Formats: sequence, structure tokens, C-alpha cells
Amino acid sequence: MRRRPVLPSTRVTEVFDGLRAANQAFAPDELPPPPPVGAWAPDILGRGHEARTIPLGSDEEGEVAATLVHYRPDADQDRTATPETTTTLPSPRFVVLYLHGWTDYLLNHEIGPFWATQGGAFYGLDLRKYGRSLRAGQTPGYITDLATYDEDIEAALDLIAEDHPDLPIVLMAHSTGGLTATLWSARHPGRTAGLVLVAPWLEVQGAALVRSLSTPIVREIARAFPRRELPGIDLGYYHRTISATRDGEWDLVPAWRPEHSFPATYGWLAAVLEGHGAIAEGIHVAEPVLVLRSARTLIGASWREEMAAADIVIEVNVIAERALTLAESVSVATLEGALHDVLLSPRPIRERAYEHIARWSRAHLPL
Repeated sequence: MRRRPVLPSTRVTEVFDGLRAANQAFAPDELPPPPPVGAWAPDILGRGHEARTIPLGSDEEGEVAATLVHYRPDADQDRTATPETTTTLPSPRFVVLYLHGWTDYLLNHEIGPFWATQGGAFYGLDLRKYGRSLRAGQTPGYITDLATYDEDIEAALDLIAEDHPDLPIVLMAHSTGGLTATLWSARHPGRTAGLVLVAPWLEVQGAALVRSLSTPIVREIARAFPRRELPGIDLGYYHRTISATRDGEWDLVPAWRPEHSFPATYGWLAAVLEGHGAIAEGIHVAEPVLVLRSARTLIGASWREEMAAADIVIEVNVIAERALTLAESVSVATLEGALHDVLLSPRPIRERAYEHIARWSRAHLPL
């Protein structure tokens, strides 16, 4: 394996040093500096993660970029600190590329180390206008066609191939990223070895009836006013369940994962509804699929303590129904007490989730 260049810069390290456990040091509207172009540098996640910017040209809002994050076990001081955690890992047999959800970014520092124990080289992709790829003056998360992300994904796969030219690819994705990954996989049969979906948003809340009634209206508004914002409906309850500043365990960069979701635009919603429609009409993913979901949906206008043990974003039963139509081989793991992002749930629950992934991997991925 050919090692790619790492930026020999103490400045980047100094900027991020100590912030992995104190991301609240950033002001709510402060964007951390982006990773370099053409070289890898220490990532804000720490723990052996590094990142680099992938330029993607420009649009009407200026320069566009994606960001690739890579986990390096040999640089993970948490793993190599003691004899108990310093274990010999298997050589990579496959690559995992992770896509985040809406108002989201790669924030979970546990996924990479987990995949390393399973023989996977882990990469995460912050899509254009999200997380590490969000630039001042851009509309966060704005897109009018989910297929536009093909460019982000292909650019990431090209970079990954420089290090792992012959290894099969596993796509792993959460929520809206799960919708994007599923549609991409259906359009590119044979490109991956498997698909791992963590609470994928495969259908609108209220299911097909709501989508069929709303899509024509949304499409017409999006055609004339694609950046018009929809009324905000995020009351901050999901943020409360995951943020270390509230009831959760996870350090969040406020500008990348604010308390309330980014304002959704009609252009973005039209793209998502089109994706949901394609799923409902029937697509085919050639590779085996694993879906992780909570056992319960609880969506409401007032906070209830039970929300800390449920999916409060999407309807899990509808998701399971849609997931079972995606491929010939589909496994659905249902976890009692899980949050929307199952892998951000309390530790006992996410450990069970990782056990499900490990068993599925042994059954379906290269040994």
C-alpha cells in the first residue's frame, strides 16, 4: 500500500488540539478551518483520524468541495496507549465509505476503530455544503438533485483507490445519506460489496399518501423558488439526546450540527421526495443490505423522557417496510431503546448494533 502525503504542519494540529472533547469552544456560527487540499492533516475528531479537502469546482454560491476523512489505527493514540488496547489488527480486506445524514457530518469517532477490527479500512465523506465541506455564504445542505452527490462519491472513491486499488467497497450511510447511498448503489450495480444503512430515510413521514399529495406542490414551488425555506419543525429534541452538552455523549461542532436543523429548502425537499418516489416505485440493489433501526418511533411537539430511547425523526416501521424491497438479501436489525442514529445511542445499545454489523460482515463481506 502506497502511503499518501500528510501535511507537515503543526498549525493544523494546534488548531484542533484539545477540541475533540471540547467542540463547544467554537461559537455557534463559527466554521472551523477546512482541511488542506492535496494532503492529509489531523482531523478534528482526533483519535487517528485525518482529513483532506476534495475540490469539486464551483456553483452559484462559489467554490464547492467535499471532505474525505480517514481513520488510521497506527495513529490512534487511544488505541496504542496501553498494552490492553494495542492489538494486532487484520490487514484491510475491504474499504468502508460512510455518508452522513441531514444537518450532520462524520462526528462518530468509534466507527473507524470498529471497522478496523473487522478488516475494514474506514473513510467518511462530508458531502458538499455539510460539516467540514461547508463554506461561509453557502446554503447548508442545499441540493436540487441527489444524483449530484455522485460527483462527491466518485471523487472520494478515486482517492481511496490510490491507497486500496483492489479492495471491495462497502457503503455505510445514515438517514438522508442512506437514501443517497441506496439510490447510488442501484444506479451502480457491482460497484460495492454491500450496503449498511443506519436508519435510512427511505420514505417521508406519513408514507406514500403524504408524499403523493405533497410532491406536486413542492415540485412547483421548488421550480420557481428552490431556495425558499420551509417552516422549521425541529424543536431541538434530537440534539438534546445526542449532545454531550445535554443528555447525550457526543461532542458536536455547533455550526455543523446545530441545536435546530438547517433550514430546509423547497429545492432540497423536492430532491428528497423524488428519491422517496424512486424507492417506492421499486429499485434494485444488487449487493446484500443491512438496515439498523430503533424499535420505536416517538415524534411529538412536547418533550417526553421516552424520546431518549426512540427514533424521534423518522417512522421506523415504514423504513423497515421499504428496506425489505431494496434487494434480494436484506437484513433488518431492530434495537430496543435506540436513537435515530443507532450508533449514537447509549453505549450498551450501540455495542449491540456493532455486534449485528460484525455478524452481517462475517456472513457477507470478503474474509
